[in-house]
Amino acid sequence: MPKQFMKRYLPTPDRVRSIQALHFLGDILHEPNLWHINRHCVARAILIGIFFCLIPMPFQMVAAAFCAIWFNANLPLSVVLVWISNPLTMPPLFYFNYKVGAWLLDRPVMHFQFELSWGWISESLVEIGIPLYFGSLIVATLASCLCYLFIQYLWRRRVRAHWRERQLRRCQREG
Repeated sequence: MPKQFMKRYLPTPDRVRSIQALHFLGDILHEPNLWHINRHCVARAILIGIFFCLIPMPFQMVAAAFCAIWFNANLPLSVVLVWISNPLTMPPLFYFNYKVGAWLLDRPVMHFQFELSWGWISESLVEIGIPLYFGSLIVATLASCLCYLFIQYLWRRRVRAHWRERQLRRCQREG
């Protein structure tokens, strides 16, 4: 895993602790596992970040941060991964989730024109919302679990490769 890459771009614990808006959290930010870059913390952070980026809800970063704190995952990575669903990627991601939900619920896929009005939202909420959220939960669960397992696999593979390299160097020095 590119540990040095992550260390370079993720904020340091001291920098996050210095943010005045986060002082209401108190000593929670002093938990070392929230800042560690190891296999378990990173894999949990990826699971949390991918899950919440695929759920259509406001304040995704807040939910990801609270889950990262609850499950001792890497906090900055959990929050950063939520930005996979940004204003450019949300429409295709959520439309895919809607289609999966409609398919699983055996409902026809509605062709609709989005309007930003309370009337349209209240009329379409049940027809579109149920398949959207059901599909989002299924896709988010599957994608986050697969990413978790993939990161665990990559991390272990990298560690084994480093062990083999060190063993080869040791054998060359001795022999």
